[in-house]
Parts: sequence; C-alpha cells; structure tokens
Amino acid sequence: MDMKKIIARHIAEAAKSSFEGCAMQTQDVAAMLEIPPEKKLGDYALPCFKLSKTLRKAPPAIASALAEHIACEEIERVQVVGGYLNVFLNRGQLAKGIVEAVLSQPGRWGSSSEGVGKTVCLDYSSINIAKRFHIGHLSTTMIGHSLRRIYDFCGYKTVSINHLGDWGTQFGKMICAYKKWGNREQVEAGGVQAMVDLYVRFHQEAEKDPALEDEGRAWFKRIEDGDEEAMSIFTWFKEVTLKDTQRVYDMLGVTFDSYAGESFYNDKMEPVVRELREKGLLTKSQGAEVVMLDEYGMPPAIVLRSDGATLYITRDLAAAFYRHHTYHFDKCLYVVAYQQNLHFKQLFKILELMGHEWYQNMEHVSFGMVSYEGRALSTREGYVVYLEDLLNRAVEKAREIIEEKSPNLPNKDEVARQVGVGAVVYFDLHNDRNKDIDFRWERALNFDGETGPYVQYTHARCCSVLRKAAHLSAKPDYSAVTDDEASDVLMLLSRFPETVSKAMEQSEPSLITRHTTQLAQAYNKYYFEHRIVEESDPAGTAARLALTSAVRDVIRTGLYLIGVEAPERM
Repeated sequence: MDMKKIIARHIAEAAKSSFEGCAMQTQDVAAMLEIPPEKKLGDYALPCFKLSKTLRKAPPAIASALAEHIACEEIERVQVVGGYLNVFLNRGQLAKGIVEAVLSQPGRWGSSSEGVGKTVCLDYSSINIAKRFHIGHLSTTMIGHSLRRIYDFCGYKTVSINHLGDWGTQFGKMICAYKKWGNREQVEAGGVQAMVDLYVRFHQEAEKDPALEDEGRAWFKRIEDGDEEAMSIFTWFKEVTLKDTQRVYDMLGVTFDSYAGESFYNDKMEPVVRELREKGLLTKSQGAEVVMLDEYGMPPAIVLRSDGATLYITRDLAAAFYRHHTYHFDKCLYVVAYQQNLHFKQLFKILELMGHEWYQNMEHVSFGMVSYEGRALSTREGYVVYLEDLLNRAVEKAREIIEEKSPNLPNKDEVARQVGVGAVVYFDLHNDRNKDIDFRWERALNFDGETGPYVQYTHARCCSVLRKAAHLSAKPDYSAVTDDEASDVLMLLSRFPETVSKAMEQSEPSLITRHTTQLAQAYNKYYFEHRIVEESDPAGTAARLALTSAVRDVIRTGLYLIGVEAPERM
C-alpha cells in the first residue's frame, strides 16, 4: 500500500496509452510526484513541465491527455491546473488499504527487503580511552545507532563499530603518572575521572620537571613494543573506561559488534604503507612521507612522520582494508563531526588512487556541534557537560514533571527514564544532522510542540484509547474515517515507508523524527475534532479504533528507529 507507487504506476500506464512510443516507468513518475502545498490541490501532483521536451507537447496538454486515461479505484478524481495533474485519492479505499496494511505487519510498516544479502559497516561513537563520555559524543552515538536500526529495518546485515581512540603518547604519560602517584584501588574506585586526574597531574608536574615527558614517551614505546607490564596497565585502563561508558550506553540502549580501535591496527599498517610505496603514491616531504593531493584541491596527507610514526589517516587506511576484507561491506559509514570533512576526503581519495573501487561505497556522515544552554563546550576552559550527568538530570527532571502531572502513574521511575533519556535523544535527532545544536532544557522536556515527550505522550494516548475500548468488537466501516483530519493522518501513515527509505538514502534520521512528530500532531488534531468511541456507531467506532491502532504502531516504530522508547502510560 505505497500510495505514491500505486499512483505513479497508474500515471505511467496512462502515459503509455496517451503517447505513442512513451516508455515512462513507474519509478520515473514516482520521482516527479509532489505533495501540493494546499489540500484543495489534491493529495499528489504531477508537474508535467519536465515531460514537455520528450513528449513534444505543452505541459497543460500532457496533463489533460493523462487525465483522460486514468481510471482506478484508488483515485477518486484528477484535476488539470495549468501544467499540473492533481490527483485526489479515494478516501475510503485509502483508509481501508493503509490501516489494514499497517495492522497486518505490526512493527514492520515501512520496512523492506532492500538490503537482504548486503552488509553495512557503521563507525560511530568512537570514544577516547581514559576520557569521560561528554555531550559532544551524543550526536555521533545516536545518529550511528539510529542508522544501524534503519539499515536493520531495511534488511541489511549491520556491523556497528566503536573505533576506540586508544593510541598515542598520552597513554604512556598516563601510565607514568599511575606508576608515580596512583594505585589500583584509586583507579578502580574513581574510574575514568581518576585517570583524568592522573593525566592532569602529569602535565602539572612536567612543567616543573620536563624530564617526565621523556618518561611518558618511554612508556608509550613499551606499549608499542608489546612490553608485558605496559600492556597489562594499558589493557586495564581500557577495561575501566569501557565499564564507565557502558553505563551511558545502557541508558541509551546502544550496543556494538566491535570495539576494535586504533591500537588494533598497529600491526596492520605496514602492508598499506608498502602498497602506497609500490604504487608510487608516497613522496618525501621534509623527512615525512606524504600522498600529494594538491591537484584534487587538498593539502598533502601525511602517512608517516619524519620519525616513522603513523598518524590517524594511516590507521584509518588500515581499518578500511580490514573492514573490507573481514566484512565484505556494501557500504561503510563514518559518523564523525564535520570538522573531519577534509580527513575523509583525503582518505577516500587515497583509496581511489590506490585503485580500490570499493572506496565509492564509503561515506562520511558528518554532523554539527553541540552547545549547552547557549554556551560552546570547551575542555580547555573547563566547560564540559558529561553525558551521564546530562541523562541523569534529564531523568530527574522528567520525574519531577510526572509527580506534578501524573502522581498516581505506576512505574514512575521507569517512565521517567524513558521520557528523560528520550527527550535528550529526540532533541539531538530532530534537526538536520549538519546543523549545530544548542541543548536547552525548556525545549527538550516540553510536553507541547516538537519534542520527544510530546510524541511519547501521543503514543500513550493511543494506548489509553485502545485499552478503554478493548471490550468492543465490530467490523470496521472505513467510510467513518474519510474526513479531512483522518485523511491527513492516513496520508502520513502511507508516506512513512518512503520516509524511512529517504532517511537511509540520505543518512538523515531527522526525517523520521520529523515525520513521526507530524503524525503525532495530525492524530492529536483528529482526536480533539472527533469522538473515537461512539456506542451508537459500532462499525464507525471500529474504524476509528483501527486508525488509532495504526497510528500507535507507526509512532512506536518511528521512535524505535531513532532510539527512543515508547511508554504505554504517561
């Protein structure tokens, strides 16, 4: 019941009947169909201007010819306005078809088999070892998590990768600080913050005694060489960090298939460097070895420093080869902030120059920066908002609102968690991903407007209506849901599969967030304009309840795809 495809098919058939030799395909028409700005102009409109050149007729003549050959039960009437063919759907058919289609596959409306047999790797979150998880990691984590669910929903096998930042001299310095001033009990008790404190102390002491820098580098050299003691402490630091961050991931419902970080590729870079050298792509520059990219409008990409040390791009090249050989991906997405645009352009261009066609299947999914209550975050200035603290505070605030509005609600703690965490995630995924976000409490936790709590409350409202009417049973008469308000709801239900497909194609979860919000708004308008349960009209009541059930299902699916839970009571 993809109404857009159904309409497109009928128009394509009408075109073949109207114009000799016309080979217009359904997908071509579907790509041209628009949603009119006003309801009086129809449910769909076909602008015929693009067809004028190929069919050698004026747009109004094309629209008129098509109108004469369209006859099907899904379309009530068509209207020619200038060069547009406006299509008005048969509302009774629309209601029956859409509602029954949604209810016939609970939780799967909008899913597809497009990705069956294909694999997509998603690199997101990518936290740093021995650093606390802050609000700046929210977008990469939740965009990646949402895309993973969307690809799963469309039949793909997904591989979620947390590419840990676990390499560099800072880890040698941290071990040095631990050996001098720390102990196991202190780090076990204090977690990541205890490691951060040790790192800060190292730099304070190094200002007084510069020789400490050499000690830090020496410890990192021991990590590189696989020294038993150094590796034992280093591995333990990673375990402590992941234990700390797991609390946040658990709150967000986020999981990963792989935690292979930078250190994992330490022994996998040499073959890549050798291939670059053999293919004549490495050039000496001030002692370093670089890939020259100036003819592509980019600065040189440094692969090996003058001392032979590797860089991010060296490890990312090794990771790309490993993922391709291990997972045989059809797509590989990197959910990383837009500040790394150049890095990924260089990475993909180097793979192209190496002659590996699969570089075309790699995509940088960029996103904007996050500020908090109007102020940019800065680690150097000490203004950091830790994600665990933010989520806990959101849950507390949600609990306060629940106590005020629904003091008798059962499972208040559980609902507060769902609403609080959901508000934060929804706020992050509501706008286009490349826009910067300013997180503000009064917006995020508002129960009115385009917010997570508003959409969750609409889902709970649908559940409440259906609970109260559970004893009723009748065959639906779908003529009872052909009014304007119901029609708006039905059109949004019908367009949900297309929205999911576009969200995947554009790597843009906000399309689903906004569509789900529009559905909630349309249903609430319908709810206030129409009485759902009418004892004197059992068949009409059954149709309105079926519509409510379809809305509940699609809202729940939409929220799931962006990583937000759907409470049944609020």
